[in-house]
Amino acid sequence: MRILHVYKDYPPVIGGIEGHIRLLAEAQAQRGLEVTVLATSPDRRTSIDQEHGVRVVRAGRLGELASTPISLRLVRQLRRERADVVHVHMPYPLAELAELTMGGGRPCVVTYHSDVVRQRTWAGLLGPLRRRFLRRTRCVLATSAAYVRSSPTLSRMRDKCRVVPLGVDIDRFAEPERTVRSPIDVDGQVVLFVGRFRHYKGLSVLVEAMTRLDANLVLVGDGAERARLERQIRHSPARSRVSILSDVTDEELPGCYARADVVVFPSTERSEAFGLTLVEAMASGTPVVSTELSTGTSEVNEHGVTGLVVPPDDPAALRDALHTLLADTALRQRMGRAASHRARASYAANQMVDATLDAYEDAL
Repeated sequence: MRILHVYKDYPPVIGGIEGHIRLLAEAQAQRGLEVTVLATSPDRRTSIDQEHGVRVVRAGRLGELASTPISLRLVRQLRRERADVVHVHMPYPLAELAELTMGGGRPCVVTYHSDVVRQRTWAGLLGPLRRRFLRRTRCVLATSAAYVRSSPTLSRMRDKCRVVPLGVDIDRFAEPERTVRSPIDVDGQVVLFVGRFRHYKGLSVLVEAMTRLDANLVLVGDGAERARLERQIRHSPARSRVSILSDVTDEELPGCYARADVVVFPSTERSEAFGLTLVEAMASGTPVVSTELSTGTSEVNEHGVTGLVVPPDDPAALRDALHTLLADTALRQRMGRAASHRARASYAANQMVDATLDAYEDAL
């Protein structure tokens, strides 16, 4: 079977969707499928590489509009690629519209990662075409039942949706390589955030919540909000206890989770549809604090069992939850064990790959 994954970016670009596509594509290649990923290049050059059994085409981009890479080469390449199943990862309007113009001659499966939240004007203009594209697809994979219920788009096409939670390599985080030293080098308890520094991640709320907590905050990642975040940290009473690590490697990441006492996920908007960081932390046996967004995050982190869930954009509530876990070793250990069990039972990568291949077979 020939599979073509299409999305705007692919590693080394860092992000939850990008990491998910790499894990899925490489796992499919290991099972003997012929897998290609079509994404955009960071510049105008187009490259074709073989990476861990996956053919990766990075099409040269002309620029960016409303956070969407514009690439005519990607559109041309999409038309040329031969595939038994095209797997489009949404949202990426350019790929959606390009595949729509193909006329529906080849099976198309979609993973619907998130509604378009911030670019509402564009979402309104493109909405009818996107809904037409989704109606033409054979199957829509949603990452949680909660997102199907709460999404204005998915709730209108529930019969076409199939819930396939994102997965991770559980053993990679449950048994981190002992020879790799954790890049976190601080004394005392550690509150850890891992992810891109984006507007909806709630990082300003998190820094504010740390002002009266006797613990270190380590932010692993980088992104567009970094300059603003650094200004806030410089003026924060907690500035001596907040550090940013932007160059953590994939090999070092499990060691970060293992060093953390609590992992925090303070997102403020439903652009945060699932939260792979939650699963990685839980696989590590680390309890988590997340926010209630009516998306998949509160399905992943079960309040009072694997961690705590608080209202979004509420520094006091976030501070109280972090303090509750940091002050109670027995509670952290109990929730950490429950988190590890839940991650292995529900979010293992093999389960995700099996369910996705089942969807392909049905689409064919």
